[in-house]
Amino acid sequence: MEATITTWTSLLQPFLSIFTQPTAGIFARLLVGWVLCNGRRTVSGMLRWADLEGLQAHDAYHRFFPDAAWVMDELWRRLALLAVALFYPTGVIPVHLDDTLYHRSGRKVEGAGWWRDAVRSTGTKVVHAWGLNLVVLTIQIIAPWGGEPLGLPILMRLHRKNGPTLTTLAEAMLRTLGEWLPERRFLACFDGFYATLAGADLPRTHIISRIRRDAAMYDLPPKHRPKNKRGPKPKRGRRLPTPQQMAKQNLPWKRVATIERGQKKQRLVYARPVIWYKVSPRPVLLVISRDPAGKEEDDFFFTTDRTKKPGEVVGHFADRWCIEDTFKNTKQRLGGQQLQTWKRQGPERAAALSLWLYSMVWLY
Repeated sequence: MEATITTWTSLLQPFLSIFTQPTAGIFARLLVGWVLCNGRRTVSGMLRWADLEGLQAHDAYHRFFPDAAWVMDELWRRLALLAVALFYPTGVIPVHLDDTLYHRSGRKVEGAGWWRDAVRSTGTKVVHAWGLNLVVLTIQIIAPWGGEPLGLPILMRLHRKNGPTLTTLAEAMLRTLGEWLPERRFLACFDGFYATLAGADLPRTHIISRIRRDAAMYDLPPKHRPKNKRGPKPKRGRRLPTPQQMAKQNLPWKRVATIERGQKKQRLVYARPVIWYKVSPRPVLLVISRDPAGKEEDDFFFTTDRTKKPGEVVGHFADRWCIEDTFKNTKQRLGGQQLQTWKRQGPERAAALSLWLYSMVWLY
């Protein structure tokens, strides 16, 4: 795929062959109307900007999401290949993964359900909301102007009630990305909810995530079985203190410089290989991060890449916040939750296309 972008039309060109005619024209005009619309992003609202000349009947645009013949995964695949060609022609590709809730109105929205609203919930109060529960995979991009990285969506899955779990969907997405780029390596970063993916044996993928403060950890097994001791070689060593207990000990802290969300910071770090059976039988690298000023609480991370420097682990996890900004901007600036489509594939496609369009705008 050509990695040169000159106009919006040239950016869209590799994607138009996915559609038949006249669906390709409807798709291209809807995207223009979506971006230019200064009101609610409903199909009717977009048409004021998308088709001023009346090239297609009004209802053709309304049928685009629920009924038109096109495959969202092929849009995702071509977008991922384009983004990698532009920003990561070589080297490890950093990706982030998280889930978000797209609020929807209407009792009969295909794929919608009652889910925990992470934005409005607190540690003592859980708030539920009606909408689409989306699992999103983004690629981390360092913008030319610096600052916080961008998180550009490259794949999405809808989590349905009584369907595959969030972690199952996340694992499948990472495997799909590995199939699209069979010769590339990945560094996946996500919060502690998805930490168990460290034991999923993902293709050419290392993991960075949080570790529980009360995690049951063990030392590495001895290299040689003790003499006069029968049985198989031990798979783990002695039980270690929990990360929180370990942080209270007199540890050999090391001061390092980190880059977190585009800002240079100083951290005290301690790292050691451990075995955390809850997520993986293979050793992982535990990293404890402390604020030298003592204003912030200690943070606890782990990575399956034991060659990673502790400061890099801290910085990579801090950059994960860019996916939260992606969710906020897609909902508030692109109106991803506003499309009034309720039946069949409509709600899932509309949500996916809002995330896809967010990436396309930044690429442009």
